[in-house]
Amino acid sequence: MSLLLQQTINGIMVGSVYALVALGLTLEYGILNIPNFAHGVLYTAGAYLTFLAVVSLGFNYWIAILFAMAALAIIGMIMHWLVYHPLVDAPHLNSFIAAIGLIFMFKASMLLIWGTDFKRFPPTNDSVFNIMGTVITTQRILIVLITAVLIVLLNLFIKKTIAGATIEALAQDREGALLVGINVSRVETMVFAVGSALAAVAAALISPIFLVYNTMGDSVILKAFVIIILGGMGSIPGAIIGGYIIGLVESLGGAYLSTDYNEIIAFAILIGVLAFKPTGLFGARSH
Repeated sequence: MSLLLQQTINGIMVGSVYALVALGLTLEYGILNIPNFAHGVLYTAGAYLTFLAVVSLGFNYWIAILFAMAALAIIGMIMHWLVYHPLVDAPHLNSFIAAIGLIFMFKASMLLIWGTDFKRFPPTNDSVFNIMGTVITTQRILIVLITAVLIVLLNLFIKKTIAGATIEALAQDREGALLVGINVSRVETMVFAVGSALAAVAAALISPIFLVYNTMGDSVILKAFVIIILGGMGSIPGAIIGGYIIGLVESLGGAYLSTDYNEIIAFAILIGVLAFKPTGLFGARSH
């Protein structure tokens, strides 16, 4: 029972990180209809920037997270303007090739700056809680709570603000948004800023528990794509629920089977869901 509870908590924690990354990816796809394959290196960059702010600049951990979010938001906006915006009307293959170029550029830059060594955060939250014989660290609790707060804030932003309304309008009908005078380029830039910031905070929250290294975003972006396909391409509720499903399956499967099967189980679930509902759990069927 203790093992089940421990792995469930770990699954919720990991699922929270996956949900944040998948949310950013979903927002970008919903607006541009282009899958941003470079989203994983932004996740890695967020971890490195948080580490830089804490270790080299001496920032408080929470200030460092805000620093990383702001930096990645700016990088996301620049990336949109220089790479993805010119390719909006181009075939998806062009965007895919551009994303590969971005991945190589970011990874080479991070290797040049931080090298190949794994980085370890100094202790941030050492306190632990003992619940029914299960030890839970404060950092794991904070990851879940902060993710919940960010999900609520994102929902309020989209549903209750004018900027959020323009995002929804553009996601539903790009031509209609242009006709009513919405500045499409500005909305796209804003979405990339938000999506990149979500990747940064996800990496910043999980990094004190795990190590920071150059390829840490590779498996995360793979699972993020599994999540958004599982939940339904462009669906925000699907990205959230899909993130927790994959997180829990990964954690419980690793405990009772083997961590070697994590990716296999995730893809098996994806195939099973798509066999019965090709548009994903929350995807709208096209007419």
